[in-house]
Amino acid sequence: QVQLVESGGGLVQAGASLRVSCAASGLTFRRFPMAWFRQAPGKKREFVAAISWGGGDTLYADSAEGRFAISKDNVKNTVYLQMNDLKPDDTAVYYCAARARSFGLGSRNEYEYDYWGRGTQVTVSS
Repeated sequence: QVQLVESGGGLVQAGASLRVSCAASGLTFRRFPMAWFRQAPGKKREFVAAISWGGGDTLYADSAEGRFAISKDNVKNTVYLQMNDLKPDDTAVYYCAARARSFGLGSRNEYEYDYWGRGTQVTVSS
């Protein structure tokens, strides 16, 4: 059974940094691309960042480019999202997702991901 468990969310002030993590089990993690999405209240879920199976290729939403960094530890079966210079608009539930395509690249399209975590809340105060 595949499980993705996010952690590390919290309440921070604007300008602060935060790192959220996603621990995976039940899948051959090292083979799969991963991604982070987020959903703010009243809004659709949106893409944040994605990483290829080996970690060598990354994609970012325009809103995340230059401030966020996605990384993947294939020994710890964990994907991370380092978020710097946080803004109130970054407030959302952050979800990690796994794409069951061995040795594949990440994607901006949420429908190309097969497994999802339950999310972790990130709140940025002004």
